[in-house]
Amino acid sequence: MKLQLLIQSLLITGSSFTLLLINPAFSKEAQVLDVKTENTQSDKKANLQAVNTPIKKIPHLSEIDFVPKVIQKLVQSPVTEVIEVTGVQVNTTEKGLDVILQTSKAEQLQVSGRNEGNDYIADIPNAQLRLPDGNTFRQEKPLAGIAEVIVTNQDANTIRVTVRGETGAPTIELFDSDNGLIFEVAAPAPSAPQPQQQPQTPATPPPTQPESQTQPEQPSAETDEPIELVVTGEQDGYSVPSATTGTRTDTPIRDTPFSIQVVPQEVLEDQQVQRLNEALRNISGVTPGVSTRSPFDFYTIRGFGGFGTNNIIIDGLRDRYSSGGTSLGNVEQVEVLKGPAGALFGQGTPGGTINVTTKRPLSTPAYDVELGLGNFNTYIGSIDLTGPLDENKNILYRFSAYGFSSETFVDFFDITRYSFAPALSFRLGENTNLTVEGSYSVVEQKNDRGLPARGTVLSNPNGDIPLNRFLGEPSVDFVGQNIGRIGYQFEHNFNDNWQLRNSFRATFYRQPQNTFLPLGLQEDGRTLERLQNQLDEQDGTSYILDTNVVGNFKTGSIAHKLLFGVDLYRDTYNSSGVDLEITPIDIFNPVYGRDQVGARIPDTASSFEETNQALGIYIQDQITLLENLKILLGGRFDLINQRSEFVDSFGDAFPSFQQDEAFSPRFGIVYQPIPEVSLYASYTRSFQQVVGTTFDRRLFKPERGTQWEVGVKTDLTDKLSATLAYYNITRSNVLADDPENAGFSVQTGEQNSQGVELDIAGEILPGWKIIASAAYTDAKVTEDADFSGNKLNNVPEFGASLWTTYEIQRGDLQGLGFGFGLFYVGERQGDIANTFTLPSYVRTDAAIFYQEDNFRASINIKNLFNIEYFESARNDREVFPGDPLTVVGSVSWKF
Repeated sequence: MKLQLLIQSLLITGSSFTLLLINPAFSKEAQVLDVKTENTQSDKKANLQAVNTPIKKIPHLSEIDFVPKVIQKLVQSPVTEVIEVTGVQVNTTEKGLDVILQTSKAEQLQVSGRNEGNDYIADIPNAQLRLPDGNTFRQEKPLAGIAEVIVTNQDANTIRVTVRGETGAPTIELFDSDNGLIFEVAAPAPSAPQPQQQPQTPATPPPTQPESQTQPEQPSAETDEPIELVVTGEQDGYSVPSATTGTRTDTPIRDTPFSIQVVPQEVLEDQQVQRLNEALRNISGVTPGVSTRSPFDFYTIRGFGGFGTNNIIIDGLRDRYSSGGTSLGNVEQVEVLKGPAGALFGQGTPGGTINVTTKRPLSTPAYDVELGLGNFNTYIGSIDLTGPLDENKNILYRFSAYGFSSETFVDFFDITRYSFAPALSFRLGENTNLTVEGSYSVVEQKNDRGLPARGTVLSNPNGDIPLNRFLGEPSVDFVGQNIGRIGYQFEHNFNDNWQLRNSFRATFYRQPQNTFLPLGLQEDGRTLERLQNQLDEQDGTSYILDTNVVGNFKTGSIAHKLLFGVDLYRDTYNSSGVDLEITPIDIFNPVYGRDQVGARIPDTASSFEETNQALGIYIQDQITLLENLKILLGGRFDLINQRSEFVDSFGDAFPSFQQDEAFSPRFGIVYQPIPEVSLYASYTRSFQQVVGTTFDRRLFKPERGTQWEVGVKTDLTDKLSATLAYYNITRSNVLADDPENAGFSVQTGEQNSQGVELDIAGEILPGWKIIASAAYTDAKVTEDADFSGNKLNNVPEFGASLWTTYEIQRGDLQGLGFGFGLFYVGERQGDIANTFTLPSYVRTDAAIFYQEDNFRASINIKNLFNIEYFESARNDREVFPGDPLTVVGSVSWKF
C-alpha cells in the first residue's frame, strides 16, 4: 500500500498557570566564595582557602514566613544562570589530588564549603551536572587517607562535592583553570599507620555504561594520570531528579513539561515490594486492573487502561508481552509518564506509560543476597552479582536471580514465580559501549477470577461469600507462563555533543492454560454457571529495533537538544483451544473433583493467528530559549498493520487485514520564575490500533487520545520535591466489557477524564523520608448509546497514599528504622454499566528494619489491621478481594 504522509502545522495556544508557592529553603544563604585566580600551576600559591561556613540554626516551623519570602524572591531576585558541568576528572598530584569540575565558566561558579566530621562538603548552588552516563561520580580510596570522592547533583540547581577523609577532614584549596574549577585535596595526617584497603561497594550504583578511564594499579604522588571515575548514577533517598521516560534523554524532571513520577530502588526495598502493582500504589492516579494474585499486570492511569491493555514498556522499548507478571528481581526503578506518549513510544493508551528500568552491569564489584519468609508459607530469595571480568574493566557482568513461592488466603491457590537475568557490558573503545542482556521468567499458578458481586459488595439472600473461596476446579485449573528476552544496547559518542544509540530486543512468550470462566449466578443466588476454557497452545514472539541520534547544538544564543529516531516492531501471536463442560458450583457449599469437568463442547474448537507490524519515525527538539524558559516540540509518524486469521471448529478460515497511519504531536513549555519552581503546560496525543474483534467478529476501530495539562513542580528543600498537575484527556473508540457476551468487548464511543494530582517525594529531615500522593479524578463516558454519563469503572474519584520511614542517625540505636504507610482508595464503579460500586478503603502498612554496614534485616506488615477490601472488578461476576494481614521478614547481605 502506498504511503502518503502529510504533517500539518501545530496550533499553539496559551495556558494559564496555577502557582503553588512554597518556600524552598529554611536557612540563610551560606557565605559565597567567588574564585578568580590565574590558570597556571605556577600560580597555585595565590589560590584561595575554601570558606568553612558553620551550620545555621534551623528555625521551628512556626518561625517560617512562607509566602512573603517566596513573593520577595519572585519580585526581587534576578534569574541566576545555571552553569553546566560536563565532566569530572580526578588526578593525583604531588600535594594529593585535584578534583576538576570541567566547565568553560569556572570563574562564575559560587562555592560554599564546610567540614562535617571527616567530610569536606562543598555546595555549588548555581551549577548542574550534565553527564551522558548519570548524575553521580564516585571514586573510592583514590589516595591514602582519602576514603572517597563524590560529585553529585544535590538538586536541580546545586552540585555537591564531598571529599571524605579516613582520620579527619581533608584540607581543600580552590582555584580555576582553563579546564574548570579545581579542588586541590590534601589528605589529613593519619593518626597511625594504616594498611591499604580495598574499595568498598557502593550502595546502589547503576551506571548506564563503563567508565572512560582506567585506574592505575598503584597511584603515586608523582603521576598526573587520571584516576578512574566510577559512574554510579546513584540516587540518594526517595527523590529522583532525572528520568529518561519523559523525553528519551537524560533530562531533569523539573525541566520536563509533563508529570513524571518515579518509584526508586530504595522504596522498593523499604516496602519489600514483590509485585509491580504494590510499587505503583505510591503514584497518584494509578489503580490496578487485577488483583495481586493475578499472573498479569494491568493498570488504570488517569482513568484509562485496565484489563487487557498494555501500558508497560521495558527500558524504553515496547513489548506486547510486558503485561505478563513483571518480575521485580531485575528492576532498578519504576518510572511513570502521565498522559499520552504517542510522540515517543508509538501506540498506547492515553492515561500514561509505565517504564520498568532494569539493572545494568557495574564496574565496582557488588554482591547482594536476600532471603525472606512470611505467612501463608511464603519463601523469597534473590541474588544480585556484578563486577568486572578483566583487569582493565573493559568487560562487566551482572547476574540477578529471583524466586518466590507462596500459598495465598484463597483456597487451593498457590503461586510460584522465578526469574534470572544475565548481562554483559563491553567497552569497545573510549566512546563506544555495547551491553548484551537476557532474562527468563516463569509463573506457575491458577488464574484469579474473583468472586461474584452478589455476596461480596452486593447483598445475597444466602449471606456473604467467604473471601477465601475458589470457584474453579482445583484439579485442572492452571496458568503456566514462560517469557524469555534477549537484546542489546549499543552507544557511540561521536564527540561531547552527538551520540548514536541502537537497541534491539526479542521476546519469546508461551502460556498454556486451563481455566474456568464464570458465566453468572442463577436466581437462587448460590449456583454459579461456569465454562472451562482450555488453551493447549498460546505462543508469541515480539521484536523491536530502535535507532536514534541525540545532538546538542546552538543557533545563536538558543540551545537545542535534538532527538531523531526510527523504530521497527513486529509481533506474532497464535493460540488454539477448546471449551469444556464443567458443572455449576454452589458458591456457599462447593463440591470439587476431577469428575466435575466433562467432555469437550462441540463446535468450540478454534485457532487464531495474528501478526502486527509497525514503523515509527520520531523527532523531538528541547529548546532552551533562556536559562529559565524551555520549550519542547515533538512528533511521531506511525504506520501499523495487523493480519489475523480465525479458524473455527469446522475448519472455516476468516482472515482479516487492517492498516492504520497516524501522526502524534506534542508540545510543552517550562518557565522557572525562581530556580526552585517550574511552571509548565503541555499538549499531547496518542494513537492505538485496537487489536481484536467484537462478538460478531468485526474489527475494532482505531483509538485516539488528546490531553491538555498544566502544573507546577517545586523543590521544597534540597532533597524534597513535589508536583501538582491538572489534566484533561479525551479518548474515543474505547473498549469495555461486553455486558451480554462474557469474554468479549465493545467500543463505547468517547470518554473524558480530568483531574488534579499531587505527588511528593524525598527526605524531610536526615533519616526521615517520604513518598506521598493524592488524586482527584472525574472520569466518565461522554458519548455512548447505552452508557453516556456513566462513570468509568475501576476509577476512584479520590485516592491518596503515604509511605514514610525514619532511621535513627546516631547513638546506640543507629541503623534502626521504622516505616508506616496509608493507602486510601475511594468508591469506584464495578462495571461500565454502573450496576454496582466497590466500597472505599484505607489500608495500613508498617515496617521495622535495622541496617549496619552490609547487613539489613526487616519485618514488613501489609494490611496491619486485617481489613476486608476489594482491589478491582471486571464485571458483576469477577470482583477481586484484597489480601488480608501479610507479614514478611527478610535479611540481606551486601558485599
